Amino acid sequence: MRQLIVTAFVSVDGVMEAPGGEPGYRNSGWTFKAVEMDERAYEIKAREQEEAGALLLGRRSYEAFAPVWPTMEEFAGYNAMPRYVVSTTLAEEDPRWPATVLRSLDDVAELKKGGGGPISVHGSATLGRALADAGLVDRYHLLVFPLLLGAGKRLFSDTDKDATKLRLVEHETYSNGVQKQVFDVVG
Repeated sequence: MRQLIVTAFVSVDGVMEAPGGEPGYRNSGWTFKAVEMDERAYEIKAREQEEAGALLLGRRSYEAFAPVWPTMEEFAGYNAMPRYVVSTTLAEEDPRWPATVLRSLDDVAELKKGGGGPISVHGSATLGRALADAGLVDRYHLLVFPLLLGAGKRLFSDTDKDATKLRLVEHETYSNGVQKQVFDVVG
């Protein structure tokens, strides 16, 4: 079975909204404003792209990434691999960045049963929470930034459910205070 990995930039209080400057959020661009750059903190991002076998996105993230990522040299790996979008409303894929549309979490569960490398989920706050609530997430790759943002879309669901146990398998703190935290979901 393929591993499903949710990867995110998050604040200490769990906000993941608009880390790179996406419009419509008060603290948009907080990853660039919060701390001095330390290239070592982003090593995991290059590794994710090398190891992933597929990219999975929610509709809103797909619509935001499709016009931009195909032109970015640093995303050549993601641009070459199979992409999937989970959406009940997306009428058709963006021709600039083709992807297979999945209509349900059951479709994601079927995708996990197939062959290939890990499935990497970027952005996609709503999808990430739904995948976790459905028990489909196997691992989290988090870059935790040393700030509190208050309002904003959160990585983790507030659904009343049984606790999910995590095992820390990799961690590092960088000179700028960013922490890499890699957790396996314990089953």
